[in-house]
Amino acid sequence: MEMLKDRTGACLCGGVTFRISELAAEYGSCHCKMCQRWAGSAFLGLTVPDETITIEGGENVKHYQSSDWAERAWCDTCGSNLWYRVTAEGPYASVYHVPIGLLDDESGLQMSREIYYDAKPDAFTFSGERERLDTAQTLALFGVK
Repeated sequence: MEMLKDRTGACLCGGVTFRISELAAEYGSCHCKMCQRWAGSAFLGLTVPDETITIEGGENVKHYQSSDWAERAWCDTCGSNLWYRVTAEGPYASVYHVPIGLLDDESGLQMSREIYYDAKPDAFTFSGERERLDTAQTLALFGVK
């Protein structure tokens, strides 16, 4: 997997900023109904291990436990979606999923996976070949029973 140089990013108002080191050049999309409502469409996000992200402006971050196994965060000042984070034990515990649109530089990124593909609306399809997981495969990936 190709790795990119450190990247920085921020919410709309700049009240929350972050730096990601050891950034993989791959990102994924999620088509679950919660992400559709949260992002307004498919969620396009980077998988970021906890130890590779540094966040500033934490006093502006609000959290919502959106399922038994994950939370979503946003900036309380401007409302920008900041991340989806797995809170349950399993292979993705404490991993952040950060929207690619928050990055200051999105160059070099490629979509490598689509999850909850069976929930994707008929209104759009992303071009290109990549791994596409249905609901059962996605839950198994995250270690959810």
